[in-house]
Amino acid sequence: MGALDDLRVLDLTQVLAGPYCTMLLADMGADVVKVERPGGDLIRSNPPFVADGDEEAYGGYFQSVNRGKRSLELDLGTEADREAFLSLVERADVVVENFKAGTMEKFDCGYETLREHNPELIYSSIRGFGDPRTGETHRQGQPSFDLIAQALGGVMEITGQPDGPPTKVGPGVGDIFTAALNAVGILAAVHHRERTGEGQYVDTAMYDSMVSLCERTVYQYSCDGESPTRQGNSHPTLFPYDSFEAADGHVVIAAFSDGHWEALCDAMDRPDLAADYPDAGSRIANRDALRGEIADWAASVESDTILELLEGRVPAAPVQNTADIFDDPHIHARGMLADVDQPGADERMTIAGSPIKMTETMPAPSGRAPLLDEHRTELLDEAGVGAETNRVESDD
Repeated sequence: MGALDDLRVLDLTQVLAGPYCTMLLADMGADVVKVERPGGDLIRSNPPFVADGDEEAYGGYFQSVNRGKRSLELDLGTEADREAFLSLVERADVVVENFKAGTMEKFDCGYETLREHNPELIYSSIRGFGDPRTGETHRQGQPSFDLIAQALGGVMEITGQPDGPPTKVGPGVGDIFTAALNAVGILAAVHHRERTGEGQYVDTAMYDSMVSLCERTVYQYSCDGESPTRQGNSHPTLFPYDSFEAADGHVVIAAFSDGHWEALCDAMDRPDLAADYPDAGSRIANRDALRGEIADWAASVESDTILELLEGRVPAAPVQNTADIFDDPHIHARGMLADVDQPGADERMTIAGSPIKMTETMPAPSGRAPLLDEHRTELLDEAGVGAETNRVESDD
């Protein structure tokens, strides 16, 4: 039993932001029906593959964020498929889409139309710049991807080395953070509906989400009137809070409290630094010189030794690659690697597990991603629509 196993979600999204949002709901037990355009989600064919892309039904990109969903291929531009979709809407709790503003209206399937078929429906959209219903701007209708959102929202400006260019964060936070916020919005709307019987529109914009993600830059600018910019792995108001090169790799050390600072100085055998810089203000004022002292010490010590000296006393960790993560017992104990079947391959694929943990209804991937249109018959039968008379014609 999943916490959301009484929730039916129609997922018209593709690529990353929308599918990640509905993946979170599916991992918690929701019945997520992936309603795919003719030919399917654009990233079905994206690599990597376990062995042979010509044999496998989809790549790791699609598998990772569409696990545990059911698939139905519909062309909303045809009357039969539009009617089939509306039949599904009548039995759904949530509809999620991530098209440009106005796209669903072209098919006469916008929120207002769907609400006529299901007054309690929760309709959710993820767009680059939001929907006019919740705040109209000149940017709506423009296409957006993670890179665009990170650039506009300030993420790139504060990421990278001080003497380097603005840098994109590695993971697609413009998509993934927006998706997580959208899932929160959906569940809040579900809670509101349980109390009032009222459905509503939930709108999460990538640009807005990146401003929220960079929250400290907002209050910093408000307080001092200066736009924060890149400063490597350090922090503008905490010190030491940075990465350091050890003799055999890199470690991060977060010793900004007085107690942590004293413990770090003890590990370095530098009681003089603890005595000379006893408070945060003095350490921040002399951060460049003190960083040099820590860097000189770290460079002469192997990373394992640094971590042993600081263990239990100072927050510190190695900078790991993905191979290290696969080898970490913590990751396995926490169920953060999940193996799922990969159609067309002799081996299974490993994907990231669910970071949400619950004692009674533990979320987890419920199975592999669906084949395109794999669940047509059962879904249309559930909706009271004949599957054979509503089959999408496709070139594939």
